[in-house]
Amino acid sequence: MDKDRSIIIGSDHAAYELKEKIKTYLIDKGYQVEDAGTKSNASVNYVDYGKKVAGAVSDGRFSKGILLCGTGLGMSMVANRFVNVRAALCSDIFSAKMSRVHNDANILVLGGRILGDMLAFALVQTWLDTEFEGGRHLERIQSIDN
Repeated sequence: MDKDRSIIIGSDHAAYELKEKIKTYLIDKGYQVEDAGTKSNASVNYVDYGKKVAGAVSDGRFSKGILLCGTGLGMSMVANRFVNVRAALCSDIFSAKMSRVHNDANILVLGGRILGDMLAFALVQTWLDTEFEGGRHLERIQSIDN
């Protein structure tokens, strides 16, 4: 499995439809996608899916993940409880870019009830295409982890 071309994705019921569209978008772009669920728009506990994705990134099975819920707030809170996870809730292109450049975010979090499809695709693509700058930013990330 090529970790640079593999991504794990998960959502709750509120963002199920957007997750499915993003999953198709990623596959069409040549990514290998593991879907951590949910598998329908039936009501579920977002925490369960946040833990699956954040756990897989935290333990190194995946270098990147995407989480979605209604606003993205709950998934952000869950994911950032995990060691070595830097989850960034983004709803604009500049934030998506900077979350990678300065913060080396390894989970992108999106709000399914906040974003339209085209903006969501643009956020995903920007986030995936942007490299971490390192340098003084690496020192800051290391100080968070310590």
